[in-house]
Amino acid sequence: MADAAVADTRRLNSKPQDLTDAYGPPSNFLEIDIFNPQTVGVGRARYTSYELRMRTNLPIFKLKESCVRRRYSDFEWLKSELERDSKIVVPPLPGKALKRQLPFRGDEGIFEESFIEERRQGLEQFINKIAGHPLAQNERCLHMFLQEETIDRNYVPGKVRQ
Repeated sequence: MADAAVADTRRLNSKPQDLTDAYGPPSNFLEIDIFNPQTVGVGRARYTSYELRMRTNLPIFKLKESCVRRRYSDFEWLKSELERDSKIVVPPLPGKALKRQLPFRGDEGIFEESFIEERRQGLEQFINKIAGHPLAQNERCLHMFLQEETIDRNYVPGKVRQ
C-alpha cells in the first residue's frame, strides 16, 4: 500500500525548458486590442467607432489576424446575442452615460476624449473576457463580431464547427 501512495506523489517527467520554449510563441493565445477611436457625423448622427484588432493561433478561428471597426451599439448587439443564445454569464458593458448625452452641456459629453478613453478601456476588458471564454469561442456571433467587416444582424445563430 505504501508503494501506491509514493507512486501517486512523484513528479511527472518533463523536459527541461530551453530558450525557444521560454521566449517562443505561446502554445495558445488570443490577443484583442481596441484602439484608434474615431468620432464621425454631426448632431444626432454623431458617434464614435473603435478599431478592434485580433491575433490568435486558436484553431476555432478561421482567421489568425483580423482588424474591424465597431461602435458601442455593435457591442450591445453582441452582448444581447450571447445572453440569448449561449450558456455563459456575459459581463456588463461600460455604462451608456445617459447624463453625458443631455443637451446644453458645457462640455463635449460622450465625445470628450477622457470619456472615449474610459469607454475604450471598458470595451477592451469586455471583449477580452468574452473571447477568452471557451464556450463563447464556439458562438457564430462572436466570430462575426471579431472577424467580419460588417455584422449581418439576420445571421442564423449557432455554433462554429472546426
